[in-house]
Amino acid sequence: MDRQAFYAMMSAPPALDYELYLDTGSLLGCQKGFDEFVNRDELQFQIVHQVEELWMKLIAYTLLDVDDYLQARDTHRVLTLMGRCHRLLRLMTAQLDLLETMSPKEYQQIRLQLGNGSGQESPGFRTLLKMPPHLWTSFVSHYLTPEGRTVRSIYDQDYAHDAAYAVAEALIEFDELFGKFRWHHLFLIHRSIGMGSASLKGRSVDLLQAGAKHRFFPELWDVRVAMTDAWGGDYGRVRDSLSAGAAA
Repeated sequence: MDRQAFYAMMSAPPALDYELYLDTGSLLGCQKGFDEFVNRDELQFQIVHQVEELWMKLIAYTLLDVDDYLQARDTHRVLTLMGRCHRLLRLMTAQLDLLETMSPKEYQQIRLQLGNGSGQESPGFRTLLKMPPHLWTSFVSHYLTPEGRTVRSIYDQDYAHDAAYAVAEALIEFDELFGKFRWHHLFLIHRSIGMGSASLKGRSVDLLQAGAKHRFFPELWDVRVAMTDAWGGDYGRVRDSLSAGAAA
């Protein structure tokens, strides 16, 4: 194929309504020029990370609506929009697989172009880290406190699979999926530069594991431990073996 001819086609200014509405000229101009890439994988590297930023922008925008609907106790809207965020997080995690098609050597060539940049500087990522505490405050203030309920009660004593429980499960699923995204990113680092290496800021990437262990809604995780321990106290942590009974 005539590479230069197709480069020209991919760089043509927008002319049709679809192109103008999506501002494809600006969108497709966000990457380096075709003659500026350090290797053939750099375009993929830029696009994957730019798309991740777009998904995180949409998640953040959606979570603002979720917070409004939590305060209005509009549970159907909350669950629908949290479902959207869950799908977006799965997309973000899945598309990281594209970066595994780069060899470690090719990534090192791209890495030299980053200056001292790090994924920890992502504006979308930093924004998302700050939003869950606000969601939790709205959930507690509008789903638990007015009815004198607690996290423990909606999961155990007063369990009814009701609105409060459904919202709590949507929140913990967001927490879980965000954690999976961070762990997947860690494995990507492990595969590309190794876990014992220094980051571009001179810090070992092992430190990223601490962030991956962070939980937005620890109360929702801790209640499972508390309930299991309490139930174990009732029926015993060590029980008779089923196989021993069958043998008798």
